[in-house]
Amino acid sequence: MIKAPLTILLAGPRGFCAGVERAVQIVERSLDRFGAPVYVRHEIVHNRFVVEALERKGAIFVEELDEVPAGAPVVFSAHGVPKRVPAEAERRHLVYVDATCPLVSKVHREAEHHFARGRRIILIGHDGHPEVIGTMGQLPAGAVLLVETPADVAALALPADEPVAYVTQTTLSIADAQTVVEALQRRFPSIHGPKRDDICYATTNRQRAVKAIAPRADRLWVVGAPNSSNSLRLVEVARQSGCARAALIARADDIDWRFLAGAERLGLTAGASAPEALVEEVVEACRERFEVAIEEVEVTREEVRFNLPRALSVA
Repeated sequence: MIKAPLTILLAGPRGFCAGVERAVQIVERSLDRFGAPVYVRHEIVHNRFVVEALERKGAIFVEELDEVPAGAPVVFSAHGVPKRVPAEAERRHLVYVDATCPLVSKVHREAEHHFARGRRIILIGHDGHPEVIGTMGQLPAGAVLLVETPADVAALALPADEPVAYVTQTTLSIADAQTVVEALQRRFPSIHGPKRDDICYATTNRQRAVKAIAPRADRLWVVGAPNSSNSLRLVEVARQSGCARAALIARADDIDWRFLAGAERLGLTAGASAPEALVEEVVEACRERFEVAIEEVEVTREEVRFNLPRALSVA
């Protein structure tokens, strides 16, 4: 049987970012240091493949600390946690390791800085996302207001002369976040913002790479989890950048091959919490059905590395 040709435009960078690599290493090092089981509050990152691999090594994932036995080791996820969580861990004498991404911690420090100067904080982000919950939980109730759209900005019940500042969730669409920032700047001309963009380097780079391949692709797949904000944003960016037929897939087993009917060029990338093994799995599945040619489209190289917490960095 003659296979139809398919060119895969492989986006670079893609997949794991430094914050995700660090978080996974923290769980693995904790297992080495403390022995199994090690408890993890919430998914360490938003990817079931990663979570299940850690479960096989002895990690137990829980929703809240009341599920963790007294004195047991627990890891906080890469998305960050409200301040009440480490306080509760200390009250219960739990050994805890914080795997919050350093770039999320940077946003926390910015919010605290503005609050200390008497400013109301406006957070641009998605309601209910763990990172948003963690950021809002750094300060007293009411100190942080959440907006997602320019309409939310218009609806803010704030006096024009109240000192305000904004921070953002790190995994937003760059373009969407900018429209909200512009709405805030129009309504509050003296608003304080971050010295550097809060949207993380990995989110920015993966969106740039998608923009580079989308106009050339007949179809585009983003490998990632349905609860992964940065993966969902990549699908949106692909559609906005010239590939209307873009979709999210968790892994090769989830592929509906009818999606590729008539396609000659497939764009392929992965969200920051999806390991390269899942991308390779999709490529191999394509090879079984098509005569595949790979074209790497790399917009930049990433060399960012984050140190592990001091408690785990020494063997």
